[in-house]
Amino acid sequence: MDMRRMRRFYEVRWARRDEWAPAMEMVWRTFLKYEGEEYSEEGVHHFFEFISGDELHEAFLQGEYLLMVALDGERIIGAGTVRDRNHLSLLFVDEAYHRRGVGSSILRKLCAYLEKESGERYMSLEASPYAVSFYQKQGFRAVRPEISFGGIRVTPMEKVF
Repeated sequence: MDMRRMRRFYEVRWARRDEWAPAMEMVWRTFLKYEGEEYSEEGVHHFFEFISGDELHEAFLQGEYLLMVALDGERIIGAGTVRDRNHLSLLFVDEAYHRRGVGSSILRKLCAYLEKESGERYMSLEASPYAVSFYQKQGFRAVRPEISFGGIRVTPMEKVF
């Protein structure tokens, strides 16, 4: 049997403080593999600065930047973050776990948290060109055409709960 097709069990939960660095390392590897070539050098640099800067890590430690992770045992295989109450900031899944429902699971849990625990009515995000179709399948719709800033291309999207 093809090992890539076997369904693996994984856990999705809020990240612990010590999981920040391994989560951002997975995000960076995945970004470079799937999006890095689509972005200018400036865009790649901006993204790296965003995920590696002290400001974001400090916001996470203070509970202002929510991080949910998916784990296969101890290995972080997916990560999703929320900022500004209801804006999905990052959603990345390790390459070996693509198309296994990991990203969908993280997104469902984040949406459920926002709706039921925080009383939010919608989630917004800015999808990379690679991810637009994934988000459409999850019930998000584009609210504006693709935009570029700092070498990064995104499509603003939202999902009403």
